[in-house]
Amino acid sequence: MSKRDYYEVLGVEKNASKDEIKKAYRKLAKKYHPDSNKEEGAADKFKEAKEAYEVLGDENKRAQYDQFGHAGAQSQGFGGFGGAQDFGGGFGDIFDMFFGGGGRRRDPNAPQQGADLQYTMVLDFEEAIFGKETDITLPKEETCDTCSGSGAKPGTKTKTCSHCNGSGQLNTEQNTPFGKVVNRRVCHHCNGTGKIIPEKCNTCGGSGKVKKRRTIHITIPAGIDEGQQIRVTGKGEPGVNGGPPGDLFVVVQINPHEFYQREGDHIFCELPLTFAQAALGDELEVPTVHGKVKLKIPAGTQTGKTFRMKGKGAPNVRGYGYGDQHIKVKVMTPTNLSDRQKELLREFNEIGGNEATDEQDSSLFERFKKAFKSE
Repeated sequence: MSKRDYYEVLGVEKNASKDEIKKAYRKLAKKYHPDSNKEEGAADKFKEAKEAYEVLGDENKRAQYDQFGHAGAQSQGFGGFGGAQDFGGGFGDIFDMFFGGGGRRRDPNAPQQGADLQYTMVLDFEEAIFGKETDITLPKEETCDTCSGSGAKPGTKTKTCSHCNGSGQLNTEQNTPFGKVVNRRVCHHCNGTGKIIPEKCNTCGGSGKVKKRRTIHITIPAGIDEGQQIRVTGKGEPGVNGGPPGDLFVVVQINPHEFYQREGDHIFCELPLTFAQAALGDELEVPTVHGKVKLKIPAGTQTGKTFRMKGKGAPNVRGYGYGDQHIKVKVMTPTNLSDRQKELLREFNEIGGNEATDEQDSSLFERFKKAFKSE
């Protein structure tokens, strides 16, 4: 079963602070702790929340997870630096690690999960807002059909390496002040596989894998944002020795829009107004990603005034409603005036057009004049 997104497990946004993550984990831990919750599945939910917090609560692990998903979180250190349990054989195995053995090696013939793949997808602004379904084609390794992944020529079989007896390792001993130490190295005769292929497959050259171009159908959720990724389970590299395939991580990049800017689920834009529209007021149709909407501009609107249009932003990628659109007014100063327009503006100025009309603006103008009054 594939793991759920850690942010989804804790019920927080991707940009959540460390305190928000900690608070969300404590709430879930209290709810599902096995000592207090005996319901079926509570223990599993407690473990899931604990695992999510161990990653998202650590800055380094969280950064790896944000970039590479679960594969990045699992690559930290030695499996979370699990202590002596990873060495299993006691004191001697610890020396193996220091002298190049690297700890106890897994069975080379055991099933191993395939490597994860990463693909960068570039979306237009609207595609990220509304989502889309598309196909991508990428090169990836596939199990060789000719030899079914064994690497051996059809009709022949692999043999156990006689040098390492199938372990994939060669052991050498050396005397140290601490006693005799076993030094383990990868067997160079079989390259650590534990197998020898007398007659290699002509198609894959004995690797058991071939490069092919595969088309994969991808669903882009509405509201996805820059840098977020989509995990496609089982579409990575094939597993080894019958192990499961890895996953494909599609990382999203978004082309900038000529009019809109986005911050999270909110969309921002500027609305140019003429001097007359700002002074007298107007009712306009303004664009949003959801279509045109009427906006009433009150008389006396100033540059920098922002209008909020609730629910006209981007949908939340986790389904938590919609953001807002914020429209910032920018009053355009007229240029290339005709003689008649200049005359009217001078007349307007002479009859008091340069005087402030409310107490706040009047106070501002008075302070300005005092500050720059020549002595």
